[in-house]
Amino acid sequence: MRNTLSIRIILSHLVPVALNIFAILIILLMVAITFQVVASWLGLNPIATFKNTLPLFGTKITINSLIEFQWHLLVVIGLLPCALVWHLNRHVRVDFIHANLGPRYQAGVDLIGNLFLTLPFLALCLPASWRFMERSLLSGEVSTNGGLIDRYLVKGVLPVGFGIMAIVLIIELPYLVRRLLARKS
Repeated sequence: MRNTLSIRIILSHLVPVALNIFAILIILLMVAITFQVVASWLGLNPIATFKNTLPLFGTKITINSLIEFQWHLLVVIGLLPCALVWHLNRHVRVDFIHANLGPRYQAGVDLIGNLFLTLPFLALCLPASWRFMERSLLSGEVSTNGGLIDRYLVKGVLPVGFGIMAIVLIIELPYLVRRLLARKS
């Protein structure tokens, strides 16, 4: 019981930091979009070339690599905060029904949904997303049209995001059970 409480306290301190990181990533996405639009308008392609290979970009930054970088950022911004949203209890459900239930019934609905919908979904998605990323890594997959190299990095966001979601969900289960079994005071 104390372990779950201390984990929840740690999460409450990490969530604002993580949200700030995602806010910075959104700003980075806007900068990348602006830079790509300006480079396209000016006809700059490639935008920059390098003697050494940079992670993700390789030896040059092109308009296509900036476009793909934007897609990669969208994946990170769209998937990784899901666990935070879940932890903050801001996830999608039928709130107009859920809000009118008592705390114990809310905990019961959340527990059933977590056990019979979310956990099986994650149990299927985690291994599949890992294999998806692993195939990309082992094959050395790169963009076919002058975009980014190291495709496995963006595909690796899938198992990381699903894994973080599973961890948060497992941390929340004892809390929901305690709420469900709590007596009215």
